[in-house]
This record gives sequence, C-alpha cells and structure tokens, in this order.
Amino acid sequence: MINSSGEKTMALQDEDLVKIGAYVQQRLPEWLAGINYTRTPYDRDMELRERIVRVEEELKNQREILKQGFEQVDKRIDQVDKRIDQVDKRIDQLDKRLELFESRFSRITVIITAGFAMMTVLMSVYRFVGQ
Repeated sequence: MINSSGEKTMALQDEDLVKIGAYVQQRLPEWLAGINYTRTPYDRDMELRERIVRVEEELKNQREILKQGFEQVDKRIDQVDKRIDQVDKRIDQLDKRLELFESRFSRITVIITAGFAMMTVLMSVYRFVGQ
C-alpha cells in the first residue's frame, strides 16, 4: 500500500493489532519500572527550590566576579588616564622647547641677515672708495 506522501506502507490486520497490544501490555510494567513515580509533588517542589537556591547563589557569584572585573577595568582606565596626563605634560615641555628654538632661530636669522647687509654695504663702500 502507498500513502499520500508516496511511501510504501504495510496494512495491519486486526489480529496484528491485537498481537501488538498484547506485547505492549506485557512489556509496559518493565518499561515503567525504570521510571521513578514515587516522588510526591512536595519532593519535586523541594528539589526545584534547591535548584533555584543554587542558581541564585551562582548568579550572586557571577555578579561578584563581574563587579571585580569592572573594578579592575576602572583601575586600568585610571592608570591609562595618568599615563595620558604624563604624555600631555611631555608634549607641553616639547612645545616650550620648540618655541625657544624658534625664537633663537629667528634671532640668528636676523643677525645673519644684518651681517650680510653690513657686508654688502662695506663692500660697496670699499669699492666706491677704492676706485
């Protein structure tokens, strides 16, 4: 026989169904023996409460671990902030040194320009006087 999805199936006779029913009735006590039905609703309730308490304790432990982790992250951020402040101070010192160098360079540029101007004037005067 073929069912609606196109698969081959076997048609069962009434006597086959009776045999299957007898087999299941014979084996059912063995199968149910492995299942523990002796627990009362009170026992299951107490077991659930114990599990809830264990879960709550674990959540509390996890919360403490997270809290410690966040504290360590905060400490590390404070250390990084201090290091950034040190770097900012060092950059300020370098800026001051560059400003000093720039002022010295400007003075030297003025002196060299004045020296060339003076040499040009003196060379012109000696040339004019020397002729």
